[in-house]
Amino acid sequence: MPRYRLAIFDFDGTLADSLPWFRTVFQDLIAKFDLAPVSAEELEGLRGRSGREIIARLNMPMWKLPAISRDMRRRKLAAANQISLFDGVPQLLTDLRSLGIHTAIVSSDSEGSVRRVLGPSAALIERFDCGASLFGKHHKFKRVARQLGASPSEVLCIGDELRDIEAARAAGMASGAVAWGYALPAALQAAGPTHFFQTLDEIKQKLTIA
Repeated sequence: MPRYRLAIFDFDGTLADSLPWFRTVFQDLIAKFDLAPVSAEELEGLRGRSGREIIARLNMPMWKLPAISRDMRRRKLAAANQISLFDGVPQLLTDLRSLGIHTAIVSSDSEGSVRRVLGPSAALIERFDCGASLFGKHHKFKRVARQLGASPSEVLCIGDELRDIEAARAAGMASGAVAWGYALPAALQAAGPTHFFQTLDEIKQKLTIA
């Protein structure tokens, strides 16, 4: 029997290679919302910081966060045809479906944007829980697990940011951090995820081996 019955994936930086696109819009975002300037070099350094630290560095008032999030979702939807899945993602999702492992995507992005980038692979995802969350990502994890009939011990939450590890921990679930996304691998490893993945094949192995 597989160790995990449900894999909950983050999207950007985990399944979708959207970091290059994000770099192209970052400076415009800074200017539009009057945030603290950040050089291209420092932007790379921010990948090693938590979300709270990034918000503080950008001098971003919390009241601006909903508007910034809406703006990012709008931009992302318009740019969906410029963003691709990482190589091997469709095959991974196909393999998990054939093995009877449930899959879900929890993302702050819009479901429409996520589905566009996924293309035909969207049919392999059983649950989407997208958009802003008033109560935190861990509540989304719990809701998806409940909908798919999985207990916390049967769930692996896979993402590329420190907040993904924190949310999985708060939900009482295992976390899997990927080395190819937004956050720097060293920062993710220091946060102590349950599993750390260098490749997509490693995800499949962990999900299918008891």
